[in-house]
Amino acid sequence: MADLGSARRAVFDGRAFASPADHALAIAPVAPATRLVVRGRPAVAAAAAAAIGFPLPTDVCAVAEAGGIAALWLSPDEWLVIAPAGRDDLALALETALAGVPHAVVDVSHRNTGLALAGPRAAFVLNHGCPRDLSPAAFPVGTASRTLFGKAEIVLWRTGPDAFRIEVWRSYAPYVAGLLEEARREFEVAGRPA
Repeated sequence: MADLGSARRAVFDGRAFASPADHALAIAPVAPATRLVVRGRPAVAAAAAAAIGFPLPTDVCAVAEAGGIAALWLSPDEWLVIAPAGRDDLALALETALAGVPHAVVDVSHRNTGLALAGPRAAFVLNHGCPRDLSPAAFPVGTASRTLFGKAEIVLWRTGPDAFRIEVWRSYAPYVAGLLEEARREFEVAGRPA
């Protein structure tokens, strides 16, 4: 009889990515994480602090972080909360903290995966497929936004002056990684960084 059990596989198993030693841009999958989408009216932002240790950000495109947990503002009533893998308690903690406040908490850990980009050409490579102005003045460190990359919807988070994190649905991840690699190759000359 066939084994019908499901084993979780990393979406990028076997894929080689650019390393910082070889290229002006490093691309790497991020470590597995717990990811929760939180929806609700403004009262949810303050009430969530009891579960995650800080209020959800209410400024447009803001990110709040503490204790290994990050909360990304996606819309006036939606946040993406990212925590280390194995924080299965976090959804229940949020449900408890938000009791009595209309809300929704959905675990999307199996739906999403992440890519980290770092290097002096990171914003330029991203702009090959992303229409956002990624200049430091328009998209500073600590900014996150839902946007497009090619034909895929992503959440883009600037984590450093030359560093970004992409959150994307697993089914679109190989497509996004391929577009990033294609754009990155523009900076190679005879297989070496330009």
